[in-house]
Amino acid sequence: MSIDRDVLEAVREMDEHELRRLYILAKARLEARGMTLPGSGPRVNLRQQKVRCGKDSCTRCPHGPYWYAYWSEDGRRRSRYLGKLEDVPEAATRA
Repeated sequence: MSIDRDVLEAVREMDEHELRRLYILAKARLEARGMTLPGSGPRVNLRQQKVRCGKDSCTRCPHGPYWYAYWSEDGRRRSRYLGKLEDVPEAATRA
């Protein structure tokens, strides 16, 4: 299966933040399908969360759900906001 030219062009135009987000999502999807990536870093788990905005006047909290990626690095738990995602495989998520 070849990758659409528009997709390739979009990836070429991504900044560092967007590329990291794409990498985290792709890694989690591959791991969910049983693939192991040698030397590619820690295992990434995806999780949906609702987030409180912290405004006293907000009557709609919590907001979301938004997707976050979690992994362990140097003995610490790390996370990165991924935004609203569609079509995330069930096996990629961990509660």
